[in-house]
Amino acid sequence: MKIRTRDFGEMEIHESEIVNFRQPLFGFEGSSRYVFLHDDEISEQFVWLQSVDEEEVRFIMVDPATVSDSYQPKLSQETMQMLGDEEYMCWLIVVIPDDFRKATVNLKSPVVVNPSRMVAAQVILEEDFPIRFPLFHDGKEEL
Repeated sequence: MKIRTRDFGEMEIHESEIVNFRQPLFGFEGSSRYVFLHDDEISEQFVWLQSVDEEEVRFIMVDPATVSDSYQPKLSQETMQMLGDEEYMCWLIVVIPDDFRKATVNLKSPVVVNPSRMVAAQVILEEDFPIRFPLFHDGKEEL
């Protein structure tokens, strides 16, 4: 199927690539079907989460390992029941202000994906993680 994207133009995707959100992204309750897009010119630790149904709805996300070696979120039983008991991928939403060097990630509400079932949810963790953690830091930032 063809979708229109804000950053990549028109793209051909396969139905099997669509991730269905069991719990919508906060503030975007109208979009539940997304696809992960990669830009080969940018690090593989960054992905675009593009809405299949709304061209303008997309999020830039980063692999948590890029931000911190110590980030180990604990998922609730409710989340595991909703997504299934298989392996999970975790992604952090990046917020990019006018000054790119001041970009932050949301450690409190990661996007959790079960790739074997192609289902996902943005969850609020019980742990005391910051909502705005610097994406670019010198390694001295504590979680």
